[in-house]
Amino acid sequence: MNIFEALREDHTLQRNLLKELIETSGDSSERVQIFKKIKKELSVHADAEERHFYVPLITSDRTQEKARHGIAEHHEIDELIEELENTEYSSSAWLKIAKQLKEKVEHHLDEEEHEVFQMAGKVFTQEQKNNLAKDYLSYLDNNR
Repeated sequence: MNIFEALREDHTLQRNLLKELIETSGDSSERVQIFKKIKKELSVHADAEERHFYVPLITSDRTQEKARHGIAEHHEIDELIEELENTEYSSSAWLKIAKQLKEKVEHHLDEEEHEVFQMAGKVFTQEQKNNLAKDYLSYLDNNR
């Protein structure tokens, strides 16, 4: 498995969890449970991705700007998560923010898959792609 395949697997999981999240309602145990799961997933994914994908990309002039943009988007996602944490689950504002989170994450994932992966594919060797995947997956295993 290479780094792109490993990241895509996580991206699919995130898309599914976000879809489930916005289908919840009120101060339900389902909403709380899915929110906690997506919060943890996004946090661990962002940490692993920054360490084992973006940091190596920053060293190349060809991908430095895209890598920095991706990291900045992680911070924007963190801010939306924090906003959700500070909003009552039963509030109508909660669902509105959750939908903003879903849109922001999906934009980020689409941009990575359709732009960053192509650029990174030209920068990394096959060996690097495979080694980054191993390191990325190991990080996930130790932090999930």
